Amino acid sequence: MDDQNKNLILATALSFGVILVWFLLFPPPAQSPAALEDVTAQMEEATVPNAALTDSGVTAPTDASADAPRVPIATPEMDGSISLLGGRIDDIKLVRYREEVDPESPEVTLLSPAGTPDAYFASFGWAAVTGVDAANVPGPDTLWSLESGETLTPDSPVTLAWDNGAGQIFRTEIAVDDKFMFDVTQSVENTGTAEIAIRPYGLIRQYGIPSDVENFFILHEGLVRMTDGELEETKYGNIEDYNVDPAEGTNAERLDVTGSGWIGYTGHYWMTTLIPQDGTPFRSTSKYFPSRDIYQAEAVQMPVNVAAGASATVTTQLFAGAKEWEAIRDYERAGVLNFVDSIDWGWFFFLTKPIFWVLHHINIVIGNMGWSIIGLTFVLKLIVLPLAYKSYVSMAKMKELQPEMEKLKEKAGDDRQQLQQGMMKLYKDNKVNPAAGCLPILLQIPIFFSLYKVIFVTIELRHAPWVGWINDLSAPDPSSILNLFGLLPWGVPDPASIFALLSLGILPILLGISMWLQQKLNPTPTDPTQKMIFAWMPWVFMFMLGNFASGLVLYWITNNTITFVQQYIIMRSHGAKPDVFGNIKESFQRRKDAKAAVPANTNKAPKAKSNKDKAK
Repeated sequence: MDDQNKNLILATALSFGVILVWFLLFPPPAQSPAALEDVTAQMEEATVPNAALTDSGVTAPTDASADAPRVPIATPEMDGSISLLGGRIDDIKLVRYREEVDPESPEVTLLSPAGTPDAYFASFGWAAVTGVDAANVPGPDTLWSLESGETLTPDSPVTLAWDNGAGQIFRTEIAVDDKFMFDVTQSVENTGTAEIAIRPYGLIRQYGIPSDVENFFILHEGLVRMTDGELEETKYGNIEDYNVDPAEGTNAERLDVTGSGWIGYTGHYWMTTLIPQDGTPFRSTSKYFPSRDIYQAEAVQMPVNVAAGASATVTTQLFAGAKEWEAIRDYERAGVLNFVDSIDWGWFFFLTKPIFWVLHHINIVIGNMGWSIIGLTFVLKLIVLPLAYKSYVSMAKMKELQPEMEKLKEKAGDDRQQLQQGMMKLYKDNKVNPAAGCLPILLQIPIFFSLYKVIFVTIELRHAPWVGWINDLSAPDPSSILNLFGLLPWGVPDPASIFALLSLGILPILLGISMWLQQKLNPTPTDPTQKMIFAWMPWVFMFMLGNFASGLVLYWITNNTITFVQQYIIMRSHGAKPDVFGNIKESFQRRKDAKAAVPANTNKAPKAKSNKDKAK
């Protein structure tokens, strides 16, 4: 057992070594230094104070946008409205998603106007560079007029217009597809007598940390951005720790994008992201305004020179919606660089991505995520079957060698070195690898964590039902042994309560039983320490995983069941005859014998023997 523990630790260390080598061999693509210097120089030349982009000019959370005229939004995925104050896209609800499992619960609110709880919106405007005053370019507080369109739908864009009265007419055309992507086309017509230089920008402004932030270590919530192929994820607390940037006038971190990128905020299941046109250099800026507790993400593009009598047009996309893998993948295929990476795949992305891909396509065929997880488990077990086969064969051979090992122990006595040498010779002569039994465990560890990540972060598992009482595979089993799974007329402890640990559902109990039955393929170990560990392990796991997502527990039960069948068949095919029912009977018999061996009153000291008894 000591050798197997050492091998397990060594194999785990090697696994992390492989991950490290992967990152060294396949690092993120580096930016071209020459191109980066060129873009940085042009951006620095264009940096000027602007009310939309500095701390002193940030508007306070007022209800002004709520009082401004609005343009309705109606798509198959969203409803809401656009405020003509700043042309803010600040009112979006996701019609196919509800706050709770109950289909009558409120729709999920993604964006909200300033002055409301969790205010959060996107806005587009221009920053003055030369030839025009800062007051004569549109910003987040400019009152636009509706030039064309009545309701924003996938078939009918709307156009907002603003005349600054100084020779420039600005327009913003907003279009939307049938999913979650807005196309925002900003244009300026210079009717003046002199050339002007201005730069377009888009911003996402969030007032305070969202109330639904979960702050769970496995999940990223906060800033997410792509800079020429390099992904950055920054939590809200780390955004607050930015150094003060003199050019921005507040806590900020600026990156210059030479080719392609995007920037925005992500939550557990929802995301809002600014995406300039592919190949367009821009400045990606993340800011925090301590005085207002405001987080702001900006995509500020290169200066645009507009001669007298000329016009200019720039298009930026805004993703605002659910992080559906298929939709995001389609946007990536349409040109949004590495957009699928906006889903938090974690360190084991090389496992989580393909695992979800397989799960997604199985679900397309089956149409039920619970049965799809069971199907995925069969696929994963099939992939690792060759290694599992070798492992089970090795275990069967070791079982055959058990009598000889017992003889070695008797012969060696307390001489551990002699025992180890004898065991190694025995393994070598019979071509048995004692570490082979660790392979299935080592394979299960990264697969388990990767599947846990997939089930936890992907929206496709949110509120996904399986059968009967399991109506959300991303949540724990709602049944409880404390009320006999709903048969008794009282509730169960709150999930946040310490007593929730005792509130085991049907699936966690089945998990414990499946692990216990798997152990019964082999006789109970004779070593007292091993015996105790094996006896407690199924029930410890049952309580540990009791509050895990139902989908993960379902996977583990299915995995244990398949492993039991595989091991039983392979052991039988190699001459070993596992006596499952005999081992179960033996374990209960030993407990019965142990109870019988306990004296009726252990508090009484044994009676001293008299001289007469001794003589006998």
